[in-house]
Amino acid sequence: MTDTNLQLRSLIKKSGELELSLARLSVDEPAADEVVVRIEAAPLNPSDLGLLVGVADLNTAKSFGKGENATVSMQVPEKLLRTVAGRMDQSMPVGNEGAGVVVRTGGSKEAQALMGKTVAVLGGAMYSQHRTLKVQQCMPLPSGTSPAEGASCFVNPLTSLGMTETMRREGHTALVHTAAASNLGQMLNKICIKDGIALVNIVRKAEQEELLRNLGATYVCNSGASSFMDDLTKALTATGATIAFDAIGGGKLAGQILACMEAAAAAKMTEYSRYGSATFKQVYIYGNLDRNPTELTRSFGFSWSVSGWLLTPFLQKIGAGAAQKLRERVVAELKTTFASHYTKTISLAEALQLDTLRAYAKFGTGEKYLLNPNKR
Repeated sequence: MTDTNLQLRSLIKKSGELELSLARLSVDEPAADEVVVRIEAAPLNPSDLGLLVGVADLNTAKSFGKGENATVSMQVPEKLLRTVAGRMDQSMPVGNEGAGVVVRTGGSKEAQALMGKTVAVLGGAMYSQHRTLKVQQCMPLPSGTSPAEGASCFVNPLTSLGMTETMRREGHTALVHTAAASNLGQMLNKICIKDGIALVNIVRKAEQEELLRNLGATYVCNSGASSFMDDLTKALTATGATIAFDAIGGGKLAGQILACMEAAAAAKMTEYSRYGSATFKQVYIYGNLDRNPTELTRSFGFSWSVSGWLLTPFLQKIGAGAAQKLRERVVAELKTTFASHYTKTISLAEALQLDTLRAYAKFGTGEKYLLNPNKR
């Protein structure tokens, strides 16, 4: 390895211009409890894209320079600048998770034991050729597992497991998931089928319905269909689902889910109440695919909640022991339940090519990209 390191960075200027560039930085020498990982695979998750390109208008993207000196600039709409005020004029590294090979270690036994091992890592700035990380941030992968197979070990697998764990801990017995044909949604289906959990999937297109039914999904509702509300109410009546995880965020969908949950619960009431059913209904918003305001048309009584849900606070809440059990399940089922499939593997330089940028930033179902910072 070299002592310098290329890293993909994102900057939003006060002028409203978002700039992507490559920075050459020194590689930090590992402390006793640290290792240096040569990053060979890092997924482009929606959460990563939220930092990388944020709310910028991709239609305004322009490229300048070539190779290591290439940059891309695009405009953030003026009305959205206030939403990113906290990161103005800060050049930020990107990439939540990845995998690679340990190429240098600190002096501790725990660090030295990882030398030459393929590890999955979580710690930010993964769109870098090398990362210096604490031993605790590294998860050794089973023998024969490639960095590409282990790159998505954390965000999607632990989020999907976190949803079912939240469901259990909060006393629900079935759940609803939106944008359900995503890579994460497919994992969640596999978990629920294996664990015997009733899952109601919400998608937008007929081909997404077919994809999930081919995976074994029982309840799939198309939000674009004229019968959507009736279909969703029937699925909620059949499953008894009273908790939902919404990746869309904006628009009417969260309110529609609550309304259908209330309709399913009200059908079982034996006595009318002007306050609605006593059944508690929970919608957690964990994504922002629709950046419009969340619209709630109050038609679901008074026993409900809409709030945010994020993986890291959830893992902190359940404690290290419970979180470790979830990680162990991910490793055990890495090539089955939690297998990720990628459309294309790109290099740092390719990430700044306009056609490639527009392709990986469009949130297309079944079009997940993998970044290899050391690809030539």
